[in-house]
Amino acid sequence: MDPTNRPPPSDPSYDLLHQRDRHPLDALFAPRSVAVIGASEKPGSVGRTLLWNLISSPFGGTVYPINPKRKNVLGITAWPSLRALPEPVELAVIATPAATVPDVMRECAEVGVRNALIISAGFKEVGGEGARLEQEVLEIARRARIRVLGPNCLGVMRPPNGLNATFAGSVARPGNVAFISQSGALLTAILDWSQREAVGFSAIVSLGAMMDVGWGDIIDYLGDDPRTRSILIYMESVGDARSFLSAARAVALHKPIIVIKAGRTAQAAAAAASHTGSLVGSDEVLSAAFRRAGVLRVDSIADLFYMAEVLARQPRPDGRRLTVLTNAGGPGVLATDALVMGGGELARLSDTTRQQLDTFLPPAWSHGNPVDILGDADPERYARALKVTGADENSDGLLVILTPQDMTKPTQTAELLKPYARMGKPIIASWMGGSEVSAGERILNDAGIPTFGYPDTAARIFNYMWRYSYNLAGLYETPVLTEEPERREEAEALIREARRAGRTMLTEYESKRLLAAYGIPTVETRLASSADEAVREARALGFPVVVKLNSQHVTHKTDVGGVRLDLRTEEAVREAFDGIRQKLEELGQPDAFQGVTVQPMVKLDGYELILGSSLDAQFGPVLLFGTGGTLVEVFRDRALGLPPLNTTLARRMMEQTRIHEALRGVRGRKPVDLAALQKLLVRFSHLVVEQRLIKEVDINPLLASEERMIALDARVVLHEPEVTEAQLPRLAILPYPQRYVDRWRARDGEELHIRPIRPEDEPKMVEFHHTLSEQSVFLRYAGMMKLDQRVAHERLARICFIDYGREMALLATRTDGTVLGVGRLTRLPGTEAAEFALLISDVVQRQGLGSEMLQRLVTVGRDWGLRYIVADILSRNGAMQHVCRKLGFHIREGELGDDMVKAVKRLD
Repeated sequence: MDPTNRPPPSDPSYDLLHQRDRHPLDALFAPRSVAVIGASEKPGSVGRTLLWNLISSPFGGTVYPINPKRKNVLGITAWPSLRALPEPVELAVIATPAATVPDVMRECAEVGVRNALIISAGFKEVGGEGARLEQEVLEIARRARIRVLGPNCLGVMRPPNGLNATFAGSVARPGNVAFISQSGALLTAILDWSQREAVGFSAIVSLGAMMDVGWGDIIDYLGDDPRTRSILIYMESVGDARSFLSAARAVALHKPIIVIKAGRTAQAAAAAASHTGSLVGSDEVLSAAFRRAGVLRVDSIADLFYMAEVLARQPRPDGRRLTVLTNAGGPGVLATDALVMGGGELARLSDTTRQQLDTFLPPAWSHGNPVDILGDADPERYARALKVTGADENSDGLLVILTPQDMTKPTQTAELLKPYARMGKPIIASWMGGSEVSAGERILNDAGIPTFGYPDTAARIFNYMWRYSYNLAGLYETPVLTEEPERREEAEALIREARRAGRTMLTEYESKRLLAAYGIPTVETRLASSADEAVREARALGFPVVVKLNSQHVTHKTDVGGVRLDLRTEEAVREAFDGIRQKLEELGQPDAFQGVTVQPMVKLDGYELILGSSLDAQFGPVLLFGTGGTLVEVFRDRALGLPPLNTTLARRMMEQTRIHEALRGVRGRKPVDLAALQKLLVRFSHLVVEQRLIKEVDINPLLASEERMIALDARVVLHEPEVTEAQLPRLAILPYPQRYVDRWRARDGEELHIRPIRPEDEPKMVEFHHTLSEQSVFLRYAGMMKLDQRVAHERLARICFIDYGREMALLATRTDGTVLGVGRLTRLPGTEAAEFALLISDVVQRQGLGSEMLQRLVTVGRDWGLRYIVADILSRNGAMQHVCRKLGFHIREGELGDDMVKAVKRLD
């Protein structure tokens, strides 16, 4: 090994570290050279259209037709193979039959192609042989580190730089909206529509079957693209769920991601699976995943583009309260219906607002919301009413409706409303009519006030807007720290014992012990293998009691008469024991009877809830919360979420249900302790995340009242004994990495805790930044950053609420929780490298903490399978350079100028 740890100059992974302006997918979006394999002059062929599109819309690169049977194609010199080309090409566009693609990919690997775009169809969407071909191509590409888009796709278009690597009939206008689609045919229709509507695009991507490059890769790329303001998606299948959610959450914080997902019905899902050859999964789970990532889901293609326009022109609302300003009652009513049915609310006008409106509106105005300013409203009345209602703090947004009545002046009214386009809250308009209002619509649109032909459409768009705000707010909200459970070992032992016995189902008694190990309160439960024993336990608990079947085989005890309630005498307990045993004998299941459990009869003076988890084909374990009891399938009042949860996410999940309103207290009943219920959901999510051998678990009912919460019944189903831990469905969201929690002793003898950061650490990080000197801040950030910038909520929320697969932040804390140091490792997109950063409090410097934190980050990098860890360090920061050298980093000077040096450690 090189003792200086110097990376070889020819290493492509290291080259990427010096080419920050060249992303691994730049060869797909901005290639310097393109080879078209399958280029043809045959009219109407894909190969001809691809080549023509590339040469007729200059993108600044060289195009090479590859056709062994022709000397030229479309007047351009043709080459027999990639090997024959005079220079390496960055992008290979492949449009040959599927059976030939593996050989083409081998040639791409041989000549050093960076990206491949496979237009060809005939892979996994056609069945087994196609799937085998696809796997072969993928293995070749991965060995050569070639990123592949497709197969079975339309291609890529980059209007701002002129690239058109598609077989579409036209090129899009340049713009700031990126469109990603799994349907090439839909893209061609959108292109045609966009020409008529003068809509421009920053990029158009047809993903096809997502052999390699998927949603996460493209979202990551476009998230860093300065030309892209919003990302629109037509999705049929999610593919790599973890990659999609990770990228979407990171990008949605600064760019809207708006999705229309096909396959909501069973029939449509089957058609989508047939189209893409991919598993579609549960639509309900996907909606929950979108909420978790801050992605906005819409229901129509039109709404997709409406929302891109609205979010680009108007601020997001803080809440769901809309003020409707109209010159006609009927359209106001239509808007109200659409608003309320979609979950929005009419804003309640304040007394001040009413009094101000009374001063200039006719006496017959509506005196409420919708604010009907009557059919004879002139432009000045509209403008004054908008100014007053827009200032009302009870309102989160405004919808202005105009109908062209005889005395109405649509164009002049629009002119007077232009100054209110930036009110600090969203304003949208519905100028109803045709040619008479078209000039006014143009004025409003040019001013940044989006217009819609119908008021119910406008109200629907506002509902999308507040939902989007609601989803994003959940990403920024600081949760409350919950107590960690202390009996994981007991839970693991219960599961191991059942697995050793070859069982896939825990008894109710075992299930409740499992819940108790995670701090979930359960009703006291005692086992009895005989009638006499059941009577003794009932006597000890006190009457009345409940007697239930104890069985390792029966899932639903009520279905076999295995539950007897409100037993008030010893004789009733005996009869229940014998009756349950006899019932199973009658059903031919005598071996399913392993005695009974005896429990105190709990008075049902609260709400019956259900809390559970089951597996989704794409997202792995999924949580369920809602109204419980025996009619759970009838009411179907439920919300789904992805584990792990924190208290914010738990509350958001509860708010999706109708029972949540009752839990807050209704009709004189005191509210349930919602904070305690949130923590219970968090602990349940820990159970699901940590005990991966659980296949299904549900608590039904979970009784919640003002005094307590208690699990009355529980069911746990395990994976089959032959399923190994390596075969278990992976979590869509990486859980808290417990393995990096440790203790360490500083040079002065103080014991510190080192652990990964949590969302709940934001207040501690504020305190930490107050301990830093100006010199420490300057050395860390290569310049001064003011304290109020460093502790801004949105900044710290992003720093604390991280994706543990995308980055790792380790905290060093005292036993009282005081943060003394932070070490962060962030993957560099598309490379096998990551960048580290360290910041140590002045009060604990020179105690060896910096070296210890960096060493632990190196361990994380090895666990991730990285090849390099790097950092850009100020030349004057000798202490940091000393730490790096001690841990085997090579300090490279001169690459970043005189002020900075680069530290590089090779891990392999």
